[in-house]
Amino acid sequence: MRPEFVSIDAVVFDAYGTLFDTASAARRHAAHLGERWASLAQIWRDKQLQYTWLRGLSGQWADFWTVTSEALDFAMDSLSLADPDLRADLMRAYLTPDAFPDVADALQHLHQSGKRLGILSNGSSTMLDGAVQHAGLGAMLSAVLSVDTVQTFKPHPKVYQLAVDAFELPAQRILFVSSNGWDAWSAKAFGFRVAWCNRIGQTRERLPGRPDQTIPGLASLPSLLG
Repeated sequence: MRPEFVSIDAVVFDAYGTLFDTASAARRHAAHLGERWASLAQIWRDKQLQYTWLRGLSGQWADFWTVTSEALDFAMDSLSLADPDLRADLMRAYLTPDAFPDVADALQHLHQSGKRLGILSNGSSTMLDGAVQHAGLGAMLSAVLSVDTVQTFKPHPKVYQLAVDAFELPAQRILFVSSNGWDAWSAKAFGFRVAWCNRIGQTRERLPGRPDQTIPGLASLPSLLG
């Protein structure tokens, strides 16, 4: 066990990009989209994140389903895709994203070791319920926390506070795991212990806070916690 993780009682995961593959909705339609599926997935995700930050800063709240819908419209327009049926299919697919291959085993090991597990996500409650059910993770999770209750998005401290309140633990006894660098750095600045799941070899952020550990995937997470 890493010494900085000795006092960890709960492990809280970001959802999209960490547990669930945000590209999977577009990938399922690769036969229809051809090579454009990857560009669609990337633009969709980039704009989705940008809209959460902009809405958070401006105070113009809309839930993540609305943000995801607006981001898809932008992505489809960018690629000159005018297909209402495809749009509807893509949005439905986003309700049941594929979990990354390492997710189930990692969470199962942590659950069996006695750690309390949760999700803390920008996702709406309905979206998270669909994703968790599709991946079969529900029995291992003590809490699935959505920003719906505070009506703002990460990295606002009110979002991270949701995990502190739900688990009734001080922030330093919670390990937060995210594949999004900006999220990992911000969670550390809030006070969590943090493992950055750097799945795609991103460059480290230059922001306040720095993760305690960087891991290439979730398979190595149980060994950090003994």
